Amino acid sequence: MAVTGWLESLRAAEKTALLQDGRRKVHYLFPDGKEMAEEYDEKTSELLVRKWRVRSALGVLGQWQLEVGEPAAPGAGSLSPELIKESSANPIFMRKDTKRTFQWRIRNLPYPKDVYSVCVAPEERCIIVRTANKKYYKKFSVPDLDRHQLPLDDSLLSFAHANCTLIISYQKPKEILVAESELQKELKKVKTAHSSDGDCKTQ
Repeated sequence: MAVTGWLESLRAAEKTALLQDGRRKVHYLFPDGKEMAEEYDEKTSELLVRKWRVRSALGVLGQWQLEVGEPAAPGAGSLSPELIKESSANPIFMRKDTKRTFQWRIRNLPYPKDVYSVCVAPEERCIIVRTANKKYYKKFSVPDLDRHQLPLDDSLLSFAHANCTLIISYQKPKEILVAESELQKELKKVKTAHSSDGDCKTQ
């Protein structure tokens, strides 16, 4: 039921689509005023970016919060020269999914693979990454599973380490794969503008 519920809310949202630079960009406006923006690879339909924006109690639009995709470089788009930038050597956490897995990458982690422990905390509905040398700790949720009210399963979780990057993969449950396939069918119905057309068309 939950999978249907999330799909129904996507179907009910007001959607606009734009084709630009080989990416299909879709903007969703939900009845409660929340906004979601997604970008898909035009050829593979692979999700590249997902971000959210909500209005405050006073109706002011907040900043976009990135859920999937590469974070902008620190200070990008800022004109302030005195902006404090975090060290480029700090670990960088990002999510970059594939067709069949949710995937997270944590860059700038130089320790060997056997130092890392990656596990599911079912009661907290999150994944925990820790190092035996106590140099790194991270706890993060999987919003897609929360939206579909699906449990976290340790057997679907795996990780690898290469080039100072920890790559954590979680196999998408079949319910998610079905929902994503249904969503792609839904998005094909949305009239898509091209960047040369000017404004995107609303469904």
